[in-house]
Amino acid sequence: MATAKLLLTDLISGVNQVPSNYIRPISDRPNLTDVQVSSHGSIPLIDLQGLNGPDHSDIIKQIAQACQNDGFFQVKNHGIPEPMINDMLSIAREFFRLPESERLKMYSDDPSKTTRLSTSFNVRTEKTANWRDFLRLHCYPLENYVHEWPTNPSSFREKVGEYCTSVRGLVLKLLEAISESLGLKKDYIVKALGKQAQHMAMNYYPPCPEPELTYGLPGHTDGNLITILLQDDVPGLQVLRNGKWVAVNPIPNTFIVNIGDQMQVISNDRYKSVLHRAVVNCNKERISIPTFYCPSPDALIGPAKKLINHDQPAMYKNFTYAEFYEKFWDRGLAKECCLDLFKSN
Repeated sequence: MATAKLLLTDLISGVNQVPSNYIRPISDRPNLTDVQVSSHGSIPLIDLQGLNGPDHSDIIKQIAQACQNDGFFQVKNHGIPEPMINDMLSIAREFFRLPESERLKMYSDDPSKTTRLSTSFNVRTEKTANWRDFLRLHCYPLENYVHEWPTNPSSFREKVGEYCTSVRGLVLKLLEAISESLGLKKDYIVKALGKQAQHMAMNYYPPCPEPELTYGLPGHTDGNLITILLQDDVPGLQVLRNGKWVAVNPIPNTFIVNIGDQMQVISNDRYKSVLHRAVVNCNKERISIPTFYCPSPDALIGPAKKLINHDQPAMYKNFTYAEFYEKFWDRGLAKECCLDLFKSN
């Protein structure tokens, strides 16, 4: 008997229906006909060009509104060169097209490993599998991790390393702007993170014969502070707005920024970490590359003192990021937000 395949990509070659462990219960299917398509205006597109110029306060206002009302926004003129973006997408594609034996060198089902290739979300704890394979990397400080990364494709370490450093620059710029938009000192959020951490995933969603039965990733919020998403030209991301799922179709050379659970805590619920999901399709593979910016595990997270007052008491108790992170992985993207466990009342 052939050994069971560890990765979705290898399991499905030649399969024309969804294996039963990927099929969602009827009440929990994507219901793709009921999804609204994001007209350009539905998720704000913010031009960061003017952040250091006369439009500064206008852009801060746009960021405040997006974080408050949407939890998601897109950015252009973000300072990350187009060739670097294209390189990242090609390297990810190349990696997932390597022979199975080559990819499996990176395989692990242990969420605490800092560099690993795996599938679904947390195969140790979940009941239903998700239609994705992913390579997850820790990438800050870079020199602590780069030696663990793949060496195939041959330019992987160099190109991905440069990208991580550039994205970190963008994150730090956004964190200053978000701090300012909350009326906090510019360096407030970055200082709250302790030594800081940065992780990245390369998500590979293969074509799916019956996309209405499964998810690439089901509805979840991001447990980290802020996420910067690079996606290819294939739609798949959907965001929950006013109780409706909205498809966010890719705009070339933009990034999608979303607020994570830790930002919701620091802002004392002014800014929202929003449910989003990835759906799959039958014709095209899709690549998405989120960068997750996080507090260091020992950082103590809680609402900013300046945002606690008589009208808005502290909504959360203080906790270390390590306590949160452990629950986040074990709960396996449970619908109800992991944050509820840390509410102050």
